[in-house]
Amino acid sequence: MEQTIIHQIEEKYKNLGENPETYLKGLLQAKPINYWDYVEVDTLLSLQKPRTNFKDEEIFIMYHQVTELFLKLMIHEIKQIVYSDSITETFLITKMSRLNRYTTMLINSFDVMKDGMDYDDYNTFRTTLAPASGFQSAQFRLIEIYCTRIKNLINQEGKKRISDQPSIEEYFEHIYWKDAGLNRKTGEKTLTLRQFEEKYLDRFISLAKKVKGKTIEEQILKIENPSNELTQILREFDCLYNIKWPQVHLNTAKQYLDKKGENQAATGGSEWKKYLHPQFQQRKFFPELWTEHEISEWGKSTNI
Repeated sequence: MEQTIIHQIEEKYKNLGENPETYLKGLLQAKPINYWDYVEVDTLLSLQKPRTNFKDEEIFIMYHQVTELFLKLMIHEIKQIVYSDSITETFLITKMSRLNRYTTMLINSFDVMKDGMDYDDYNTFRTTLAPASGFQSAQFRLIEIYCTRIKNLINQEGKKRISDQPSIEEYFEHIYWKDAGLNRKTGEKTLTLRQFEEKYLDRFISLAKKVKGKTIEEQILKIENPSNELTQILREFDCLYNIKWPQVHLNTAKQYLDKKGENQAATGGSEWKKYLHPQFQQRKFFPELWTEHEISEWGKSTNI
């Protein structure tokens, strides 16, 4: 057995045009791996840098970092679908089931935010965070671009403004999330939106062009007669990510920004009651899988 493994190692490096002996000598000097180095535990635990002395601010930071890691997990799965040259139903069911699992965990985890921080402390330390906003999560936007055609990210008001044959750039001028920081009458943008666009907009446009024709929605449209199992899993993901998660986020915002009727502003300056609601966002990844009635009722209930 040992000779077989050594032979396989030698063959591996010979096939790469390398000298196997060099790598075997290196293996003799290599230190054993351990959990804390492999997972980068010390680095991970050093990434929380509160701006105040309020203890719950660290909870706020860690929760958002956990969320970003979950979004990265989702993108890891999504890329395998988008960049696959050969899609099977079994493959899609496996990957989409994972995405549903991750999204469900994000939804269920929101109690950490909703019930896990002191109300008065949060409403004090949050003032130091402006103009930063969860709106500025680039990974959230990347998931949208990977999942569906850009035209599905334009709400009804946006569709009234857009031309008959819009370019990718024009689509992004009217994309639903811009309404969180853009006054359409005056053209004035919040600092939150300006910062976000300066950092990420070119990347978003480039990705949208790169995945045109390859989004999850478009990969599914290539499948003739998708099974009921796959259809239900796709509908579940659409509902979880585009209705239930925004609604949980909205309810959490209400918990802290309007619990006592103060109607406080979001740190990013958005009209959060309107912007966060799925009825306003009207985001659907797979509109072909929904009836006209279901689309008209989008976001009014989580029981779709």
